[in-house]
Amino acid sequence: MSAMLLSVLSVVVTILVVEGAIGRPRGVPLSRALLYQPGEGNTFKCLNTVQEFPFEYVNDDYCDCDDGSDEPGTAACPNMKFFCQNKGHVAEDILSSRVNDGYCDCCDGSDEYQQEKIQCPNTCDELGRKRREDLVREKELRETGFNIRKQYVEEGLQNLQTNKALVEELEKSKEQMLGERDDLEGKKTEAESPEKEAKEKHEKAWEAVKAERQAARDKLKAAQAFQQLDRNRDTFITVDEMLSQSCFDKNMDGSVTVEEIKEYLEDQEQSTEDEFLEKIWPNIKEIYKPPVEESETKGDEDVSPPSPTDAAAEEKKAEEEDEEKMPDYDEETKRLIEVADEARRLYDEADKKVKDVESQISNAKKYLEKDFGPENEYAFLYNKCFEYTEREYTYKLCPFDKASQRPKSGGSETNLGLWGHWDGASDDKYSAQKYEKGQNCWNGPDRSVKILLQCGIENQLLSASEPSRCEYQFEFATPARCTQPTPEEYQMNYDHDEL
Repeated sequence: MSAMLLSVLSVVVTILVVEGAIGRPRGVPLSRALLYQPGEGNTFKCLNTVQEFPFEYVNDDYCDCDDGSDEPGTAACPNMKFFCQNKGHVAEDILSSRVNDGYCDCCDGSDEYQQEKIQCPNTCDELGRKRREDLVREKELRETGFNIRKQYVEEGLQNLQTNKALVEELEKSKEQMLGERDDLEGKKTEAESPEKEAKEKHEKAWEAVKAERQAARDKLKAAQAFQQLDRNRDTFITVDEMLSQSCFDKNMDGSVTVEEIKEYLEDQEQSTEDEFLEKIWPNIKEIYKPPVEESETKGDEDVSPPSPTDAAAEEKKAEEEDEEKMPDYDEETKRLIEVADEARRLYDEADKKVKDVESQISNAKKYLEKDFGPENEYAFLYNKCFEYTEREYTYKLCPFDKASQRPKSGGSETNLGLWGHWDGASDDKYSAQKYEKGQNCWNGPDRSVKILLQCGIENQLLSASEPSRCEYQFEFATPARCTQPTPEEYQMNYDHDEL
């Protein structure tokens, strides 16, 4: 039967009931009363089948119709509905299996009409009063929330327009800044060329000085080594003199052989100082160790306190270290460095301005790309965070960014998920959000959170739970979710005779 026909029948039935011309069996709502009138020959025709029975079979506690429509007021037929009139409160349908089951389901007690089993008090007036009060409070909350939502919509629209205008303005500024930066980059390159040339000239000269000094030190060290190895002071170094030095044990077998020494002496029996400096020293300079003086081998008890010569040695070492430092650049080179430094400074400032503008453009575009709802009403929540603390954890939600949890007792924060997408039903997309790809659970999936949104006059994280392993669920109240209430939504469905 079509909805339009049922509507017409309801109007007809209402008129007839008001005029007292029609009745209805127990368990039948007013809107269907006309379907339960005796037919020709005082019969009842089953509503969804061709079966037909005497009208006295209706509500006789025996299921005659295959569709169960002959027993609207008993529990005889499975999966049927019993209508509770509930005068003073909301009319409702209950499962027919609850009729006369010893438990009061209808607030008017009409489902337990076998009074010998149970006495049901009529609580409809009290429940109706509370229900009306709840509806008033809910309506007021929605109206207040909706008024706030209108402010969010207006602010979201302004922010949308502001960011669009900002992107356009910044893009123009960026073009100009890029030109200025390119110009300063050219000047920087121009200033760095003579600076580089002058510094390289200075450093090359210094490297030559260092090389000369190192050569002198090497020559001195080689001469000292020759004197140390020429034990008989005959101006020659012989194989026998070198045999006593363990550092020449080339194969590390614990003894120095003539063959090993000759290899270092280039197959000669002896070497003059000039030959030593030119040919031998380069072969042994990395392995040669001066002979240890006897005083240096004594125990700690024979060590004398530092002498004035030790202080002089330290001073000399410091002087040598200072000598190894490259001298300052000449005045002309310093001037070139100052010019190049200034060019670099100006370029760096221009480059920073460009990068700052690019960052602002990127942030503005990210804002424009976000889906903040059909009227941009959820934009108010962007860049804000909300927390909810329970027994063990504090949960945190930063809308359009991420969700997390941290122990109340202290410790690191766990990422539960990053902003993913709207996740409501197909007919109510903006009723839920999904945050995905959170920290991986041990031997399990990545954590994720579903945010269930509801109307509230404040933005508030109401609860947090984990229905499934590593899959969390938050409840969040916000004015952005509040819609304008309509009178029809808050009319209680009475469906009573006295209209």
